[in-house]
Amino acid sequence: MQYIILNYTSPADYADADAARAAADGELWGAYTQALVQAGILVGGNALHPPHTATTLRIRGEARDIQDGPYAASKEHLGGYYVIDVPDLDTALEWAARNPAASSGAVEVRPVVMRGAA
Repeated sequence: MQYIILNYTSPADYADADAARAAADGELWGAYTQALVQAGILVGGNALHPPHTATTLRIRGEARDIQDGPYAASKEHLGGYYVIDVPDLDTALEWAARNPAASSGAVEVRPVVMRGAA
């Protein structure tokens, strides 16, 4: 079964970090990604640009309501995601617990709807 792991991180994670912190963060995420690859469960994923680059669109009647910025104001922001293929939720949660965002932000795990799957 496929699950999406959503990485919610602090806005400070998007601030201009010093080179040492940026390198350390990159190593954490790189190691986590490599572990998913080595386990043979990574389906895909991407990091996202900072929340201020988002544009939110809503249709209201015939009009498009466009807002600069993310959909919701919150303490943590969606920073990226992984799609993994594992046997069950417990296994997905084990991998989510290893996600670097789990210790400083939050990690949301959701099953993926597989269209046409039996």
